[in-house]
Amino acid sequence: MTNQPNKPPEPFSCTYSPNLPELLQQLNCTIAISTYQAGKVIFINAVDENNLIQLPRNFNKAMGLAIKDHQLAVATKNEVVVLGNAPGLAPNYGPQPKTYDALYIPRAIYYTGEVDIHDMEWGEKGLYAVNTRFSCISLINDRFSFEPVWNPSFITDLQPADRCHLNGMVMKNGKPKYATALGLSDIGKGWRDTVETGGILIDVETDEIILEGLAMPHSPRMYDGDVYMVLSATGELIKVNIAEKKYEVLLTLNGFLRGMAKHGDYLFIGLSKLRQNSSIFRDLPITKKALHSGVEIIHLPTATSVAHIRYNASVEELYDVQIIPKFSRPGILGIDKEEHRRALVTPTDNYWAEPNDKVENP
Repeated sequence: MTNQPNKPPEPFSCTYSPNLPELLQQLNCTIAISTYQAGKVIFINAVDENNLIQLPRNFNKAMGLAIKDHQLAVATKNEVVVLGNAPGLAPNYGPQPKTYDALYIPRAIYYTGEVDIHDMEWGEKGLYAVNTRFSCISLINDRFSFEPVWNPSFITDLQPADRCHLNGMVMKNGKPKYATALGLSDIGKGWRDTVETGGILIDVETDEIILEGLAMPHSPRMYDGDVYMVLSATGELIKVNIAEKKYEVLLTLNGFLRGMAKHGDYLFIGLSKLRQNSSIFRDLPITKKALHSGVEIIHLPTATSVAHIRYNASVEELYDVQIIPKFSRPGILGIDKEEHRRALVTPTDNYWAEPNDKVENP
């Protein structure tokens, strides 16, 4: 995953801190990232104590990721793709046999249309998704393009206008509990007028605004009963005191932060390299410092950065970061190639159909 000196960087090449492979081995996990700019979901694993390997797969405008048990959901430009782990197929995967300890293959596609889905997570009623274009939290199912279950109280009707740029969601006891948005607006793209200082944290159950004046909040998460999030415009990781309606800054990074997952005592946070010519990004406080994209690993008890990944090419803007636990080398099949159609999985068995197999009809 590293480059030769004085040579142009190869696609998706990156560098990483020397301690990261050993850390991933100790944690027995895999990093999964989505990059809408590159149109990929990428798995990052430790090969041994000194080396990482990555596995990119094509997903058009890959955004939110959700992981639960054996399932992985990927929000794309027009669809939500749900993949299932079929570990029984992994040892006999033709192109790379005896390589993977898990294999995620497509199981269902939900045709949502272009609703700009951001965060996703499974809950008591199914797969919940933040529907940014319609300013609501939705359920993804086979009945509708999406089924709205909540919208901020200041949103007066359901229209595809991206009024407040609703983006993040915290689940508690299987239900949406908190949500983040970039502005308190009920007009189309009205959030852009206060993009640097208009962010809010909302209590979904009560519709109360817990925090406001935030610098582009993203990726709210609840860990051990506490709420954390990142302020993308300032590169800050914060911890929220819900009762007192205030927050403390745990640390500041030189990057546009978005995407966060916890495993053990460690947070994995996505960093994006911002487009200097973007009307949204060019005037942000962090823009001139956001020179790298990748993943920063934070030791949460001490709020210190302990490891990192830095992309040299291809990946500039990340959306989500998730952790796949208990697998050190999972594989993944995209929907853009035919090979996943040969995967046959039953409750008791797994088969790879031969490429030339034909079913004869009498």
